[in-house]
Amino acid sequence: MSFEHAPVTKGLMMGSALTSIVGGIFDVKHYLHLQLVPHVSRNHQYWRLLLHHTAFSNSSDLLIAEILLYGVGVHIERQFGSVKFASFTAASVLLATILEFLTLILFHNIGINQIPSGPSALLFSILYQWYRLIPPAYHFRIFGIAGSNKAFVYILASQLALGHLPGSFAPAVVGLLTGFIYRSELVNIKSWRLSPPIIRFSTRFLLPLVGSTRAPRRSTRARPETTHQAPSPDIGNEEIIATARPSAGTEDTGGSVVREWVNELTGRNEQGTTGVRVPTDAEITQLTTMFPNMQRAVIVGALQRSPNIESAVELLLAS
Repeated sequence: MSFEHAPVTKGLMMGSALTSIVGGIFDVKHYLHLQLVPHVSRNHQYWRLLLHHTAFSNSSDLLIAEILLYGVGVHIERQFGSVKFASFTAASVLLATILEFLTLILFHNIGINQIPSGPSALLFSILYQWYRLIPPAYHFRIFGIAGSNKAFVYILASQLALGHLPGSFAPAVVGLLTGFIYRSELVNIKSWRLSPPIIRFSTRFLLPLVGSTRAPRRSTRARPETTHQAPSPDIGNEEIIATARPSAGTEDTGGSVVREWVNELTGRNEQGTTGVRVPTDAEITQLTTMFPNMQRAVIVGALQRSPNIESAVELLLAS
């Protein structure tokens, strides 16, 4: 899987990693978490409401989030399209910010006074879309418990939700609720899109920073690489198993037909034009008469590695 048709997801992954690393280098991560008392209620640091979505507080959360974004976000962006996915991202962050603020106000008396930094709410909102839109690829059963390939993604997400209880559980629930609200008709924000000037600005200035998202193109033709080797006396180190000379009229024609068919599939029959000498029937017959105990394949191989029949004879004698 690649980032083809998923530049927004790649930008989210790069941005989260970059801000988390920069925050750790300059030791400013203590400014990134969201805490109601005293930062918001007493010090009025309302900028934390949006800033806490920008970076994760530790490397383990960042690693889990990157894995989830790559495994989940790419599929959702391809389903939505990049413009709709970017609009969904912006709407989810704004809605999750409001819900997180309300959660802190309502539940700070029971211990939920702080929310760890990081776009966890956005990640769980994307995860809800993945749960609703992407069907499982396969199912399995372990000790009588049924599951699917999606179970591994849910296990990773649970690590992010339960890592810093009770604060880490709040953005997980808020993110799932945000995803539910986006898909429902309660607020009708599914049809909202970013304005054309913002899209043009992002396409012109931000998209080049993301880099290429095209998948690598690989050839589907199985053709062995042609190598040019000079005759070497090292052929004597190869083990050659000689058999008795087959009787007349008992040549294995079936093997030759199969060998030609394999050569056509692999493109080896075209190597005569790419530098490998193709021996003639007369040369093969002459060497078969001179070396009756040699296999035909060994004789043909010696002729192919030699520029002429004399060099092929020397190679066979050396063996």
